[in-house]
Amino acid sequence: DNSVLGIALGSSEAAGYVDANGRVTGWLNELAFAPVDDNPDAPADEWSGDRGCGALYFSQQCVFRLAAKAGIEIPDGLTDADRLKFVQEKLESGHEGARQIWETMGIYLGYGLARYAEFYDVKHILILGRCTSGSGGDLLLSGARMVLDAEFPELAECLQIHLPDEKIRRIGQSVAAASLPVV
Repeated sequence: DNSVLGIALGSSEAAGYVDANGRVTGWLNELAFAPVDDNPDAPADEWSGDRGCGALYFSQQCVFRLAAKAGIEIPDGLTDADRLKFVQEKLESGHEGARQIWETMGIYLGYGLARYAEFYDVKHILILGRCTSGSGGDLLLSGARMVLDAEFPELAECLQIHLPDEKIRRIGQSVAAASLPVV
């Protein structure tokens, strides 16, 4: 099918779009810096200085920002990948604060998808990336669907959110890039 927006929730936020005619457009789909939170006190991106950017809500940056609020102290000296893995291990072991991080991100995702649907003709959303690994992916999906059902029922009715299997979640961007034809 067409009208697909793929979003990778990893070290930042990446996106790709296939339009209604099955074309990969020439647009720059850099949603990491697209605003999803209009609050003037929203967190500021350390690189661009912009407030409320998608990367701060749909990536490991969000996990790290929410960890302290969730009662999780991430050890110093870890790489970002290991920091994420540390919090994900807390989630898988049943830590309530870790669960709340992914539930919160799912709610953010629901509102973010509604924002993106203002600009993209979408029927399908594909969520991928390291932040979707393990039970976190199901929590993200559940939270997003809850928001869409409650706040945006017309959109929820025509939008399908897809969460692929564990292997594809982690390497999906690579598979997509490798399958693009030479132009």
